[in-house]
Amino acid sequence: MNYRLPLIFALSLLGLSCTPSPEKQVMELIAKSIDAHQFSKNWEDVATIKFKKLTRIVSENGALESESEQWVEFRLKPYFEGKLSWQKDSVQHIASFNGSRMSYQMGENVIQNEGFLKAKRAEIDAAFFVLAQPWNLLDENYTLSYEGAKTMEEGGTVEAVRVAHGPNSDFSWIYFDPNSGRVVANQLQAKDHKSLIETVSCDESSGLVLAKEQKSYRIDEVGKKLFLRAEYVYSDYQVTFE
Repeated sequence: MNYRLPLIFALSLLGLSCTPSPEKQVMELIAKSIDAHQFSKNWEDVATIKFKKLTRIVSENGALESESEQWVEFRLKPYFEGKLSWQKDSVQHIASFNGSRMSYQMGENVIQNEGFLKAKRAEIDAAFFVLAQPWNLLDENYTLSYEGAKTMEEGGTVEAVRVAHGPNSDFSWIYFDPNSGRVVANQLQAKDHKSLIETVSCDESSGLVLAKEQKSYRIDEVGKKLFLRAEYVYSDYQVTFE
């Protein structure tokens, strides 16, 4: 999808007003962020992307609970496909969405439980939502609200956009560096806790600015960090363009 054309069209309509509206502010911020994340290539030209994701889960007292590694693959054209693959106890696991149907294979066994498959599809969607920021924020399934400047716990300032995910209105917040426009953090609201995922470093090897290292913190109701919950390391990016 060509993201620049809808951005230009939307901004031209919003620009008819002399006073910047929240809608115009959020569109301008996304446009700035897209430019900041396109180092030498354009996201709209991406056909496939594959990378390795290392996940470390840490307990509240700082002990390592688990460590796992996945290969994550997405095909963006001609339609969306997603795949997660990993090994556990020498058994290969593959969760795959082919554009219309979800499947899961564990070794030689095919898992057909609908509830389980739905949960794995949610994992694929969540992985893509994080990877594809800021480009995917123009998706019509999301409702965006500009919340202006926010001071983080360490004292830095970000620009905040709230994202409503579909009709069930699950929310997340995307935080942007006010100077560069890059996405620097996500705040997620789960059923029983809140998390803040900070991007520590980025990878520019593909021509796009993608996450290289992230840290996830449990936070309280006012956004104060309680403890480090997870670390994510992304590597071996393989991106093909049209």
